[in-house]
Amino acid sequence: MKLSRRHALLAAAAIALPAWAQDYPARTITLVVPFTAGGGVDAVARLLAEKLRASLKQPVVVDNKPGASGMLGAAAVAKAPGDGYTLLLGSAGETAINPLVYKARMQYQPQKDLAPITLVTRVPNVLVASPGFPAKNVAELVSYAKANPGKVGYATSGVGNPQHLNGELLASVAGIRLNHVPYKGAANQLVDVASGVVDMAFVSYAGAAPFIKGGRVKVLAVTSARRASFAPDIPAIAETPATASYSLENWFGLFAPASTPAAIQARLNAAAVDALKDPELIKRLREQGGEPAPMTQQQFRDFIAQETQKYAQIVESAHITPE
Repeated sequence: MKLSRRHALLAAAAIALPAWAQDYPARTITLVVPFTAGGGVDAVARLLAEKLRASLKQPVVVDNKPGASGMLGAAAVAKAPGDGYTLLLGSAGETAINPLVYKARMQYQPQKDLAPITLVTRVPNVLVASPGFPAKNVAELVSYAKANPGKVGYATSGVGNPQHLNGELLASVAGIRLNHVPYKGAANQLVDVASGVVDMAFVSYAGAAPFIKGGRVKVLAVTSARRASFAPDIPAIAETPATASYSLENWFGLFAPASTPAAIQARLNAAAVDALKDPELIKRLREQGGEPAPMTQQQFRDFIAQETQKYAQIVESAHITPE
């Protein structure tokens, strides 16, 4: 019987592994979510864990470790034993953007301390506005902001997160001045946008959907380069001539401690990629406002490097620093 290249590599790697690693997985796997239960990352983690249980033949439990813009949970995984039993479902914030903003304050370095396993899903944010906001699309927003520099406020979940970068990139591309209003969570942002306390917010589609469907906020655009499959009626910011170069998405990926043996990393990649091809999981991820995007480990490393370069340009040009 002819072995595939992947199986041949796994077999060769297994020869050099200690016995415990050759039996992997032999017990419960913990998938750390560095945010509170009920949020977008948490929802995706629970969907993925359900499918990984089936393919890895072991329990996969989600452990929420929120705090410090996702850095507490990410640091816990970075410092965990590299045995494949503690994993991270991380977002762009704590795995790529935060090192650019917090620098020496970081208790871990993602590039050195975390092994990328696979991208799980791209998550374009949606730009929503209060019902009374004078603009009903991006073109009108740009015109209004130019006529009222610095008076249009947008809410995000904090300094230096993907939503903050969404706003700074929009300001840069459109040549406008916006006022960043950081919050500590998505729920209060949407309530305040709905009531007109703040003009706009960049938020996940899953979080905004009840407000959009209920008419409590109006949706202006999605932040991806093209319309999203889960909301094809919402235009992309890039469809407006003044912001045609705009594209910036959040994303969630699977990581392990950097010391995890290569063969275990490969086993996890194979299991996650297979899970992300499941039609039911694809459907449910899209319901959460995500675009499933499984990758090889090298593809994911290259993707993070490209995204980090983009984030670095925004952080530098907008002079984003910690609160």
